[in-house]
Amino acid sequence: MTRTALYVELVAKPGCEAEVADFLAGARPLADAEPQTIAWFAVRLDKETFAIFDAFPDEAGRQAHLEGPIAQALMANAERLLARAPIIRRADVLADKLPG
Repeated sequence: MTRTALYVELVAKPGCEAEVADFLAGARPLADAEPQTIAWFAVRLDKETFAIFDAFPDEAGRQAHLEGPIAQALMANAERLLARAPIIRRADVLADKLPG
């Protein structure tokens, strides 16, 4: 069961929208390699606004993700690609519906 989640909002710098979209799409294998990442979504909300939503069984899983390769790659490229720092919101999962 999922108990914790993250919602991360990203705003691309003008002209970097395609690169942010490619970065997020390319991060899928990294998310697949995280056993405690139960659900992971990268979405585009409008031309320059993107978001990541992911869910975990507990705080340890969430913390592992925050210290993992996706977060490291994002922060390494944030200044070049993003108009502002990512907005990271921690959430408690009240209910879920997942396959399986």
